[in-house]
Amino acid sequence: MHETDVIIIGAGAAGLMCAIEAAKRHRHVLIIDHANKPGKKILMSGGGRCNFTNLRVSPEKYLSQNPHFCKSALSRYTQWDFIELVKKYQVPFHEKTLGQLFCDDKSKDIVNLLLSECENAGVTINLEEKIYSIEQQSSYRFKIITSKQVYRCESLVIATGGLSIPTMGATAFGYEVAKQFDIPVLPVKASLVPLTLHEHDKERFAPLSGIANHCAISNNHMTFHESLLFTHRGLSGPCVLQISNYWQPGETLNIDLLPNHSLFDLLKTAQIAHPKRSLKEYLGEHFAKRIVNSFIPIDLGQMPLQSIGHRQFQEVAQHFHRWQVKPNGTEGYRTAEVTLGGVDTKELSSKTMAANNVAGLYFIGEVVDVTGWLGGYNFQWAWSSGWAAGQVV
Repeated sequence: MHETDVIIIGAGAAGLMCAIEAAKRHRHVLIIDHANKPGKKILMSGGGRCNFTNLRVSPEKYLSQNPHFCKSALSRYTQWDFIELVKKYQVPFHEKTLGQLFCDDKSKDIVNLLLSECENAGVTINLEEKIYSIEQQSSYRFKIITSKQVYRCESLVIATGGLSIPTMGATAFGYEVAKQFDIPVLPVKASLVPLTLHEHDKERFAPLSGIANHCAISNNHMTFHESLLFTHRGLSGPCVLQISNYWQPGETLNIDLLPNHSLFDLLKTAQIAHPKRSLKEYLGEHFAKRIVNSFIPIDLGQMPLQSIGHRQFQEVAQHFHRWQVKPNGTEGYRTAEVTLGGVDTKELSSKTMAANNVAGLYFIGEVVDVTGWLGGYNFQWAWSSGWAAGQVV
């Protein structure tokens, strides 16, 4: 039987941060993970460059049944705090867009700095170790039986993430632990995920696969201005991933493919300046040719601008400014960035992440019902919630 102060299940972003902070307080900390390496999701994030935080972090960029829950942790360990840690290790980084911070080199730089912090603080990390059972006891509060050992600890932290990207080893383990201790788990679904199209739309837009276009995408709840990517299954790209958090099945999305201009006005101006140019040729200045071919009838596209009336210009503009599409669904957890929903925040302390009714039990990171926008917000929640728990476990 191995006894320690703190056991953290999950060697991801939140778990590593919690371990670092707890060990700095001279707690004996053990991380257990079933994966073969720590920080696997960090390593593959951001196209291999890890979008580790965002300059514009604020509680409004998070979804939760309790929108106030994230405020305490985010205000006490901010994006600026994590940026200081990155600078301490001289990891080169840059702002890509909309406040998103990426490593100049590889995501491994972030994992390495976290592992260095763990090593300096004396954290033990056990990999390729499966949890068989967790029991609540009196003195040492928890008994944990794994594939390699029997442990006892005073504080148990669940940092196992959600269901997104099962090929990386994602499981429902954290939710099952919550249910074991009668802590409610709110319904979960794939989040920040590409959308699929109904068969007729999929056939129509299949030739556009691989094309990206800046757009404004909206429903009755939100509007996002970012890039849209056509895929062979449907729609992806940052703006689609963002709206996926707010989209409900059966709902129609409105897409403006030229959000910063009035295409009607542009067409009227072009008609005067270049009357003999074809509509298709002119539209090709603003959209990929394949997009033009999909949105405009061939015979209309071949007409010179001087032969087209303003009413038709308005109709053409409508095609691009008010494209309405009703998605068939999402690509699911296979390609989702994170999981929406999770452990009910009503049962947790927003200051410490501790379960209100189970002494010594904590939930941090993605397993909790707090989900950020695309762009480094979910990593910041991992750092902040892990830091908060690390102050008290």
